[in-house]
Amino acid sequence: MSIESKRREALVYHAKPTPGKIKVVPTKKYATQRDLSLAYSPGVAEPCLEIEKEKADVYKYTAKGNLVAVISNGTAVLGLGDIGPEASKPVMEGKGLLFKIFADIDVFDIEVGTKDVDAFIETVKNIAPTFGGINLEDIKAPEAFEIERRLKEELDIPVMHDDQHGTAIISAAALLNALEIANKKIEEVRIVVSGAGAAAVSCTRLYKAFGAKAENIVMTDSKGVIRKDRESLTVEKAEFATDLDLNNLEDAMQDADVFIGLSMANLVSPDMLISMADNPIVFAMANPDPEIKYDLAIKARKDVIMATGRSDHPNQVNNVLGFPFIFRGALDVRATAINEEMKMAAVKALAELAKEPVPEQVNIAYGETRLNFGKEYIIPKPFDPRLIAKVPPAVAKAAIESGVATAPITDWEKYESELLERMGNDNKIVRLLLDRAKTNPKRVVFAEADHLDVLKAAQTVKEERIAFPVLLGRKDIILELMKEIDFDPTGIDIIDPKADEECERKNRYAKQYWETNKRKGITLYDAEKLMRERNYFAAMMVNEGDADALLSGYSRSYPTVVKPMMDLIGLAKGATRIATMNVMMTDKGPLFISDTSINIEPSSKELAKIAQMTARTVEMFGVKPVIAMVSYSNFGSSKHPTASKVQDAVAYLHRYYPNLVVDGGLQMNFALNRKMRKDKFPFSKLNGQKVNTLVFPNLDSANSNYKLLSEINNAESIGPIMMGMNKPAHILQLGASVEEMINMAAVAVIDAQQKEKRDLQLSLISDIA
Repeated sequence: MSIESKRREALVYHAKPTPGKIKVVPTKKYATQRDLSLAYSPGVAEPCLEIEKEKADVYKYTAKGNLVAVISNGTAVLGLGDIGPEASKPVMEGKGLLFKIFADIDVFDIEVGTKDVDAFIETVKNIAPTFGGINLEDIKAPEAFEIERRLKEELDIPVMHDDQHGTAIISAAALLNALEIANKKIEEVRIVVSGAGAAAVSCTRLYKAFGAKAENIVMTDSKGVIRKDRESLTVEKAEFATDLDLNNLEDAMQDADVFIGLSMANLVSPDMLISMADNPIVFAMANPDPEIKYDLAIKARKDVIMATGRSDHPNQVNNVLGFPFIFRGALDVRATAINEEMKMAAVKALAELAKEPVPEQVNIAYGETRLNFGKEYIIPKPFDPRLIAKVPPAVAKAAIESGVATAPITDWEKYESELLERMGNDNKIVRLLLDRAKTNPKRVVFAEADHLDVLKAAQTVKEERIAFPVLLGRKDIILELMKEIDFDPTGIDIIDPKADEECERKNRYAKQYWETNKRKGITLYDAEKLMRERNYFAAMMVNEGDADALLSGYSRSYPTVVKPMMDLIGLAKGATRIATMNVMMTDKGPLFISDTSINIEPSSKELAKIAQMTARTVEMFGVKPVIAMVSYSNFGSSKHPTASKVQDAVAYLHRYYPNLVVDGGLQMNFALNRKMRKDKFPFSKLNGQKVNTLVFPNLDSANSNYKLLSEINNAESIGPIMMGMNKPAHILQLGASVEEMINMAAVAVIDAQQKEKRDLQLSLISDIA
């Protein structure tokens, strides 16, 4: 994609279908006149009067306790510099999005039109009664220091400048663990800090709080080493000035134990790394390009322990590990500040979490065989689901112990449960899906590539390195459409199964297909004719190893696409049937639904097999399946055959697969409502757990329910995902969106990754035998 195309894509993302990235959503009923009279006049007067009598009741009757202001004047926006308050708004909305998806915190972004420190502070103070916390963002130094200091002094709610403290907290956690691995003590190591801005100053102060000695720290800026004999130093730079006889970064790096980079790309050379002490710790955190490239650093020093700000290398120092969870803990105890004790508690919680055994779902999500504490895993992954239950409680406890909490928590077990429940409001599973596909991309056939939307999906899949697309269809049309969307065809297989140039391959596929099916009434002529059809051709590509997976169905009805897959690819070893599952991205988290497209009226045993296949597929997403077998009756209250078969399927699963978390039959409301289920059916195997998987008794109910969710709830769908196939073949919904096709391409890649592992294991077993 050209630079202009990428620019256009970014602009469309922010503009369509609704401008911006966040909105206000009502939390109360508003359907009737009675509802409105309670929401506004006259009913609204009652909480107003209560708050007038007791100001703290504002937390009881309004959203203040879960509302954070993300505030900037646009003077230091990302790598863009001083671009002004209006131009900073997309970034502030993005920060609001991260608060919501990682910690379920609501945000109003506030862009302030002044560079005057006093005016800025006065503005924030005047609007502070609206909010439970203030997140300062993208304000240039040195003004940022004074603004944060004064607001912390003058306000009675948490205030934090994330550009300073976010990086400090995450990198401090990484540093503590890196030092442990390197067998070094923080009070003894020599630390070089490249950069003297807000983040660098805050990082260095926090390292000192953990024991780093001022005499062992050297800070550099664009003029070289910050020395005490330099004139006109700011207060912050003077705090870290050294009296050592050093002039530049190269001098400072000699025999240093730790390098902290918060400056510019490519400032550090391999020779500088070589000059460092044994087991050097290098945090090159300039974005988007670090002070020294990861591969270059690893090549220069095999003993280096390295972190960057990038997600494509180990040990990403990502602020999202900190600020959502720190504010979550602060808000939940109504802290009057975010103090040093709370920040240090967050550091310790992150450092300790990296040492704990990593859940299998995190390994699966990141495509790792096994994440273990060590040189390439010194801080948790940003999408580790344990973060929400580990960091906020640590921050909240520190707030209580340091005396800044006004609403202390007493039931910590209940609090942790509430935190985990909040995680249902995000849809990070899509990100995990895409990231996992990227770890080992596969060749995916797009069987209808002469359609514009299919080609757009293939373009994104290629550019994001999710898969290597193989394009099937009329070559002239595909090339014309590629030109239209700036899709470079270089290195991409474009195949027209009907073209003469594909005769050799078609004949080979036809002969292979005929050899397999000649005793089933298929003639060689029939086989040759079928190979002109793109779905048969695509299936043979996967069968013969010329591709790893395929996607089809965008422009054709489901049955016409399924038939070639069944004829050519068939069932996986041990499978007795195929089924399909859809993942619905609801506001309560992902919901896995089966069987949505294949089995019209499965028997009890077939239903049990569908549940088994669904469980394995849910695990493919890095999620532990908790399955409710859905019925119109609860636990056999009806003896109708439709209800009885669900009961029989559950009994079969309980008997032969006791480790599978499954129960039913259950009506939908009991399946999804934990409290109702616990009150009425305390014996259920599902109690205490959040159901994330629904297996329906027939095609009619499963198909209708997932489509209802999609239309009424505007829930994004991934699927239908084919289960039980011998090779990775997945069928798109008729008219699927570009985004749905991208997600399905990732599913196809992960399916291919799984089947590759399976085949390798079978091969090893065969060799041993």
